[in-house]
Amino acid sequence: MSLSLGFPQARHEFARLWTLPGVYAPQEDTCLLAEAVRDEVAPGMDVLDIGTGSGALALYAARRGARVTAVDVSWRAALTVRLNALRMRQPVTVRRGSVATAETLGPFDLVVSNPPYVPAPDPGVPTRGPARAWDAGHDGREIVDRICATAPGLLKPHGTLLIVHSALCGTEETLRRLTAAGMRAEVADRTRIPFGPVLRSRLPWLRERGLVGPEETTEELVVVRAVAPAAPAPRDAHRHLRRVHP
Repeated sequence: MSLSLGFPQARHEFARLWTLPGVYAPQEDTCLLAEAVRDEVAPGMDVLDIGTGSGALALYAARRGARVTAVDVSWRAALTVRLNALRMRQPVTVRRGSVATAETLGPFDLVVSNPPYVPAPDPGVPTRGPARAWDAGHDGREIVDRICATAPGLLKPHGTLLIVHSALCGTEETLRRLTAAGMRAEVADRTRIPFGPVLRSRLPWLRERGLVGPEETTEELVVVRAVAPAAPAPRDAHRHLRRVHP
């Protein structure tokens, strides 16, 4: 088991953040990803945080000297990040938008994301409400797959993607998609945590789909690290990837 959940520096920093109602507050997955960010970020780097929520990871990178852009589809999240950046006196560029918005920015040395990844009975992704921060379609991959397809075009040559999600939505599938996009992908960290209230509320559905065993009470969180090739992948390759793996 990873020691990331006991990482005191990130927990202390994240406890100081404000979070408006409906915005995802830093939790175990944020702390796990923060440890990976700590190992990657350096002063002067251009960093993008997709699905920034409270801005925890964006501010974490900014405090370490990076030039940070934070993107979130929620206006409440965008406002939360701006408020936290002012309070922490950190220069973070905030954009309200989706993964498609991120495609118009950069390129970046480091892209980080703690996207929605929880499998949900409803198809697609919510367009409003708190569940927009965690629900991601039947397989939990609606946003994860978009990031996998987009990542090579967001990164500078040899740039790095760090993404955290639950193993319930398919660790091997994330590795496969990133590899197919021309990146070198691996699991950089992992840990197990007890089911939270969202997963507990839909355990019968998860067990019916075979995503959770009858005796399981914990889920695995993984941080996937992927490195871009020396030159950006051709845009035709991205179109082909989306056509083959809709």
